[in-house]
Amino acid sequence: MITLETLCIRIGNVPVEDVQGWIDSEWLRPEGTRGHYLFREIDEARARLIRELREDMGVNDEGMPVVLSLLDQLYAARRQMRRLREAISVPRENELRSRVRALLASMHD
Repeated sequence: MITLETLCIRIGNVPVEDVQGWIDSEWLRPEGTRGHYLFREIDEARARLIRELREDMGVNDEGMPVVLSLLDQLYAARRQMRRLREAISVPRENELRSRVRALLASMHD
C-alpha cells in the first residue's frame, strides 16, 4: 500500500489537492482517514484512469461520476462473463453445460 503523496507521483505528478478532491467526490475510496490514506494497486489504477479521463479525454467534474459508473458496470459484466466462461470450460456434467448453453442461446434470440 502507498501514501497519498506516493500515489500522486506515480500517476503523473498530480497535485495532492486534486486527488483529495477525487476522494471527497468518492471517485477514489482509499483505506484510512484524511491525512492518513493508504492506497492499494486497484486505487492507483483508478486514479490513473481518472487522470487520463480528465486530461486526455476532457471529461469534466460533472461527467466523471457517470463515466466511472458506466466503466464500473462494464468491468463487473466482464468479470461475470469470465466466471461464466470458466464454468462452461471446466469439465462438468454435460447437463450443466447444456443448460447454460441453452440459456445463453435464448438470451441471444
